[in-house]
Amino acid sequence: MKRFLTKANILYVALWTLLFIVPAIMGFLQTTHTGSFDWKGLFFIWKQLAVYLGIFLFHHLVLAPMLIERRKRWLYFAAVATLITLFFVVQCMHRPQMPHEPRHHEPRQEQYEQRPHMEPNNHGRHMKPHHMPGEHDVIATIILMLMLGMDIGVMLYFRQQKDQQRLADLEHQNLEQQLEYLKYQINPHFLMNTLNNIHALVDIDPEQAKESIVELSKIMRFVLYEGSKQKVPLRKELLFLEDYIRLMRQRVTEKVRIDVRMPDTIPEKEMPPLILITFVENAFKHGITYQRPCFIELSVSISDNRLHFNCRNSKVPQSTVQQGGIGLANVKRRLELIYDNDYLLQIDDQEETFEVNMEIPL
Repeated sequence: MKRFLTKANILYVALWTLLFIVPAIMGFLQTTHTGSFDWKGLFFIWKQLAVYLGIFLFHHLVLAPMLIERRKRWLYFAAVATLITLFFVVQCMHRPQMPHEPRHHEPRQEQYEQRPHMEPNNHGRHMKPHHMPGEHDVIATIILMLMLGMDIGVMLYFRQQKDQQRLADLEHQNLEQQLEYLKYQINPHFLMNTLNNIHALVDIDPEQAKESIVELSKIMRFVLYEGSKQKVPLRKELLFLEDYIRLMRQRVTEKVRIDVRMPDTIPEKEMPPLILITFVENAFKHGITYQRPCFIELSVSISDNRLHFNCRNSKVPQSTVQQGGIGLANVKRRLELIYDNDYLLQIDDQEETFEVNMEIPL
């Protein structure tokens, strides 16, 4: 049933219904002048339209699928050529005549001269006259060819629309699969780094390690329940970021300067989860050393419905290629998939500092 309830078929039903209704409407309008309805003329037109409709249905349901679905081009063109030829021959042999069409009564001599040419057979009798094609036959055949060409054009148009929609659905499905894959990569990566930090605290300060486990439970609750969503409230994402920074502060010394600036008021907006945390993780992983003073500067601001994020940190001497790894590569790919070109990501990797500037729409 769905095969026949397509846009093309609905369009065709509307057009053919209109073609059959219009002559009836015109006939009713003419009754105001003639006083009577010409039913014979209407049935004659409907009979001609029925012939075209039958050929159209045969082409639409049988011949056209040969070309569009099964790609049998030569078979299709051969069948259409045969169909058009048969139609033309039948038109010439059975030329329709409108009801009440006036017949021209001519003198007998003129009638004899204008009779179709007749050839004698072997017995001296005359065979049936040859029917020569007239203007009506040529016009009817041209109309048939235009009708079949229109059918192919309409079917190809809707087939292209269907293919484009299917391609868009596949691209969207592929996009979702890629995003899920990237997020599943981020979660274990984040958990591994956080557990390593707590492991370091166990030997340094067991009490702080216990507090860190509590903070970790809050963080992991967000990762497990919110990280799988396409978007989360901006407030939750920033609170999650603050919890992580609070957890990381417990393992660093006073030589590490951590400056965090968050917006005073957070609008009711949403953003993809686990985007900002990757840059902050990267800063703590590659920007902290206990041999010399170091710093991490982080700021988040919102203006014109866009989030502005900046993270700048010092670099330890061993971290010569800070921007490598799973985390940053995944963030770049996620930004491309989610925002296309409507985002800004600038990474400034200097000899002693590393800075990230990001801007995304909310």
